[in-house]
Amino acid sequence: MPASVDILVVGGGNAALCAAIEAAGQGCRVCVVEAAPQFYRGGNTRHTRNCRVSHDAPTETLSGPYSEDEFYADLMRVTGGETNEVLARSAIARSAELLDWLPAHGVRFQTMGGALSLDRTNAFFLGGGRAMLNALYAFASRQGVQVLYEHEVVDLEVRDGRFISAHVRWPEGERQITASVLVAASGGFESNLEWLSEYWGDAVDNFVIRGTPHNRGTVLRLLTERGASAVGDPRQCHAIAVDARAPRFDGGIVTRLDCIPFGVVVNRDARRFYDEGELFWPQRYAIWGRLVAGQPEQTAYAIFDARSVLRFMPSLYPPMVAATIGDLAGALGLDPIQLEATVRDFNAAVRDGTFDARVLDDCRTEGLTPPKSHWATRLDQPPFYAYPLRPGITFTYYGLRVDDQARVQMAGGGASENIFAAGEIMAGNILTRGYLAGIGMTIGSVFGRLAGNEAGRNVRATRH
Repeated sequence: MPASVDILVVGGGNAALCAAIEAAGQGCRVCVVEAAPQFYRGGNTRHTRNCRVSHDAPTETLSGPYSEDEFYADLMRVTGGETNEVLARSAIARSAELLDWLPAHGVRFQTMGGALSLDRTNAFFLGGGRAMLNALYAFASRQGVQVLYEHEVVDLEVRDGRFISAHVRWPEGERQITASVLVAASGGFESNLEWLSEYWGDAVDNFVIRGTPHNRGTVLRLLTERGASAVGDPRQCHAIAVDARAPRFDGGIVTRLDCIPFGVVVNRDARRFYDEGELFWPQRYAIWGRLVAGQPEQTAYAIFDARSVLRFMPSLYPPMVAATIGDLAGALGLDPIQLEATVRDFNAAVRDGTFDARVLDDCRTEGLTPPKSHWATRLDQPPFYAYPLRPGITFTYYGLRVDDQARVQMAGGGASENIFAAGEIMAGNILTRGYLAGIGMTIGSVFGRLAGNEAGRNVRATRH
């Protein structure tokens, strides 16, 4: 490990690599420190599939135009209008550049389609997030970017808002490393169960962490303790419903359940608690983790029948199956009488329409609380199926406040001279609640590039 570099990038995911590549392209000596072993490098990027991008016309891999205004309207819908408009519009405007920038750095896209309705709005990575990471790491290596695995930043020296040095620990020892600029791209604190429990209490015992166990928020906490301004609600996060049988950490996208719009979801009391058909799934799936977290024992069950079993991508784990609703209740440990009543009331409230998983159809319920506003079909064709659900936390929205140059803002006012942030550690500036499929990668790529470019300019100005 070098004693000194121009730019120290903390983190090894998409945002970190975008920053490192842009900075190295300006002739800077860049060192990336990644807490994970090499095989597990990349944080949550390893489990991603796509990024959301604005564009004016169809491309080889995108089926139609997706304007900046439509992108922004979609973001407003899922956040309830709570966002930093300047940063959100900046990210959306610059997202169009990714369609050229990522392929120019080795990333390949593929054509997608299907019921998720993302073939117009989201660019999918050929080979997924791991292939994308491999391409960016290879490009960074050719630029001379140094990458150190299993190197964790455990302390930071910051004076009057200016970064001086980082204390880095690895299996063989510890060392102080100085740099002209720090780029913080080390993710949120979702893997720090003790920190999560400060806001969620014992409910954390039933949470599943979808991604890397290395996002413990150490750099986030160090910087806020040293004067950086924080943004966001510590309880807000990208949280979806995952299979309750998923591993505690790093289960990734294969444990996600896409069946919710096509059946009903009940809690431990065998009662429904939210509209399963509210808006398109890519716009609403990320509310279900918090919804399940609010239920008894942080547990719920998605129930559907033989009609719907082929309408969605199956989970890694097979569903539970039974010949009757009563038998299914017994297998789930639910009250059979109550579950039968819940399904009976739901079936009676369904108003038939034209079912189409690709549009907001007119299949709905009437006179039912909560309603099901779309894709409502009766559960009356045996056998019946169920998946157990738990809250799956992807990343937290509490993070570092930044400006439109990715500069970290200080609690006392103004921006740090030489500290920048990108990715999940600052996503809470734009994502206050809810989620829009693919926007996490958009934020990471756009602000990673911004941070790298601004860091490079900072170094060159210091040299002059």
